[in-house]
Amino acid sequence: MQFGIFSVSDVTTDPTTGHTPDDTERVRSMLTIAKHADEAGLDVFATGEHHNPPFVASSPTTMLGYLAGVTKNITLSTATTLITTNDPVRLAEEYAMLQVVTDGRMDLMMGRGNTGPVYPWFGQDIRQGVPLAIENYALLRRLWTEDVVDWKGKFRTPLQGFTSTPRPLDGVPPFVWHGSIRTPEIAEQAAYYGDGFLHNSIFWPMSHTKQMIAFYRQRFEHYGHGRADQAIVGLGGQVFVRKNSQDAVNEFRPFFDVAPVYGHGPSMEDFTRETPLTVGSPQQVIDRYGAFVEEVGYYQRQMFLIDHAGLPLKTVLEQIDILAQDVVPELRRIVEAKRPADDVPLNPPTHAERVAAAKAAGELGAAHVGGTEDRWTGLRAEESDPQHLEPTAGRAFGL
Repeated sequence: MQFGIFSVSDVTTDPTTGHTPDDTERVRSMLTIAKHADEAGLDVFATGEHHNPPFVASSPTTMLGYLAGVTKNITLSTATTLITTNDPVRLAEEYAMLQVVTDGRMDLMMGRGNTGPVYPWFGQDIRQGVPLAIENYALLRRLWTEDVVDWKGKFRTPLQGFTSTPRPLDGVPPFVWHGSIRTPEIAEQAAYYGDGFLHNSIFWPMSHTKQMIAFYRQRFEHYGHGRADQAIVGLGGQVFVRKNSQDAVNEFRPFFDVAPVYGHGPSMEDFTRETPLTVGSPQQVIDRYGAFVEEVGYYQRQMFLIDHAGLPLKTVLEQIDILAQDVVPELRRIVEAKRPADDVPLNPPTHAERVAAAKAAGELGAAHVGGTEDRWTGLRAEESDPQHLEPTAGRAFGL
């Protein structure tokens, strides 16, 4: 299993000092956090995408492209790439470029975001959120897997003889996750294409997470990508850890109580009971997260939110060290021991694994802008048509 951290890039006042970082300080802190996570041996760093205060991560590919040059091993990803309000042509170009720059050490997570006003800011209608996600992603896949695209849809101008450049690295597109908290149509989309599904359950009880993951797994098998337990699953989480549990509670409480994301709502005790937020000792985090596999089955990626709510940079770096040294090794041992079979993926697929699989299946795309004789041949015809999705399937699961 992979373990990593993600940032929503919030700019929040530190309630213990009154200090509010400016945008530049916050961006540079995120870069420091990602580099430290790489040095500490964590597997993944992911950044969100937001276009409004109090968030600063408006350009994920810029940040991740820089990090590609200053990190060595960590997978660089997004916690959300807005599939609804970004032009899929631009997404195809930017993330293929990032794939080349990182030499395949990246993936991305598609999502609709959590900020309603972003839709009109980018000329879209929030009431069309799910149809936008379906149509835009269908076009994005074609741009990555077909050298020359003729296309006509509802939400953007048609394309005639268009080739997206650069072509995906080694002719194989980046691995894609679809992220959703409560929308079964997005889980359906992930299952339809055989992509990964990440349920960022930081504000939801395990009962809901379990239901969404079970639905995705069932639909993954329905579409013929493998058994349900072979689907690629990720979870979001939140932790604040100190060697002594009471020290963790005392230190984190002032941040929890006033943070805009959950301040002035449920108590910290209520929130930790009802959501994955865990404030305590390393063993408490190990015990709690080690049990999640019993609820959702073996899964491939666990992400932690640790740099939010105004926590100072020094504290965040200390959290990374505690995770890397005292939590992840034991948690990895516990969870991987529960993998039900050798043919259940241990981790999400690497770029090299995807290239090998495409070669074996004779499905490599062209790695250059010419040579249409090398066009991708493995895309099923119906995959370019989003109408073949079954967005109402979740109703049978009460979703």
